[in-house]
Amino acid sequence: MRLCLINHDHRYETEKLIRIFLPFEKIEFTENEDVTEFCLVTKIKENLACAELYFAGNIYKNEQKIENINNIFSKDAELFLALAVYNCFTAATGYFPDWGILTGIRPAKLFSRLKKERGEEFTKDYFSNFLMVKPKKLSLCTEALKGEGNITALSKPNSYSLYISIPFCPTRCSYCSFVSHSIEKAERLIPEYIEYLCRELIVTSEIASRNNLKLETIYIGGGTPTTLETNALEKIMLTVKQNFSFDNLREYTVEAGRPDTITKEKLNVIKRLGATRISINPQTMNNSVLKEIGRKHSAEQTVDAFNLARECGFNNINTDLIAGLPGDTFDSFKATIQKVLSLNPESVTVHSLSMKRSSTLTKNGEIPEIEMGKTASLMVDYAYKTLCENHIKPYYMYRQSKTVGNLENVGYAKAGFECLYNVFIMDETHTILSCGASAVTKLRQPGGDSIERIFNYKYPYEYINQFDEILKRKNRIDEFYALYIT
Repeated sequence: MRLCLINHDHRYETEKLIRIFLPFEKIEFTENEDVTEFCLVTKIKENLACAELYFAGNIYKNEQKIENINNIFSKDAELFLALAVYNCFTAATGYFPDWGILTGIRPAKLFSRLKKERGEEFTKDYFSNFLMVKPKKLSLCTEALKGEGNITALSKPNSYSLYISIPFCPTRCSYCSFVSHSIEKAERLIPEYIEYLCRELIVTSEIASRNNLKLETIYIGGGTPTTLETNALEKIMLTVKQNFSFDNLREYTVEAGRPDTITKEKLNVIKRLGATRISINPQTMNNSVLKEIGRKHSAEQTVDAFNLARECGFNNINTDLIAGLPGDTFDSFKATIQKVLSLNPESVTVHSLSMKRSSTLTKNGEIPEIEMGKTASLMVDYAYKTLCENHIKPYYMYRQSKTVGNLENVGYAKAGFECLYNVFIMDETHTILSCGASAVTKLRQPGGDSIERIFNYKYPYEYINQFDEILKRKNRIDEFYALYIT
């Protein structure tokens, strides 16, 4: 579609709002009022924000008077222009997104900041009447904020978490956007990758010790860490145990990931070397959906893996699910939730599908992505209601771009089983020292808000070939803390 930007420079914000309704539409930008058959004209004139949407043979118009809400004209103009665009699209499609015009990835963080600056009454009114956030999402936001607050309060200025990247999977799922590689294609790289990863872990432990940092949580993720053979997994975890102090450690998670990679031998190694939490991630308990998304395990294998983990002594198990998967229906998603609850997990993470496929806008104006969003909204609402009824409550929440229905990812847990690392990483509470391919170290100023990132190379072959450069980049950690620690 063509997007006309008249008398304003809110291109980025306007495009993000369009993506709520048309996540994959190719957009042509112009600063002239060149109207075409499929076009959105946005305009600021004096104290009015105006939008005209030409869609499926009809014209939808909306004007908003720009009021003094934020005491910054450009920000207020952006807000009311977004409302005008939103009103045009909802009139054209009959679709009212649950999060309204809110496009940020951390709604709870925005809510928290506004509450501190302007008070709770203003913040709730702002979310409801200006951002058009539905009451159910406002409730979710406040609940997640409470859970996150309890966890972030545990962190101290010299706290840090350790992330270890294992970017390998048995196969690549059709929905996946992470940097990961199938074992078949990357198997020859794995032994060398592990050697270098262990070297980076040792260097990282020395840096943490020099700067008197206290390790709060460890997270081994991917990829699927349990794709590795038992001895390889043991080598990594043994390196961690021998080089990092666990004196202040509150949590140690290993993503056991796909049920078909889990064995008793691997679980025993994970348990023996200090992990306190694992995640078994079927994504769905519907076998036909599993097949469609490229997974080679069955729902029955998930049950077997879960029972095996219990036998090995794990009392803190998370299960990841995805709402909006291709081939899934509301009824089959409900069945997935019930099957997962029968396993009695300590926590459940419900993600909304981040869509990758191209737009399929039809000539009569039907938008399949909107219908997917409506179904996914029913799914996440059911998950919220049912999990809460079973005393598994939301404790953190974030969003991603191009997510079906512009929905959210929510971590639910029984009291005392919340994943601390998930909150620390999303909130940027404290430093995250990260090792491995595609890992990103985030340095948080002790007692302050400054954030600095150090990037490792994305792919295993780059990580191996450019390892000396990775170690050089890690010198920045010492330099960073030298600025703030006297």
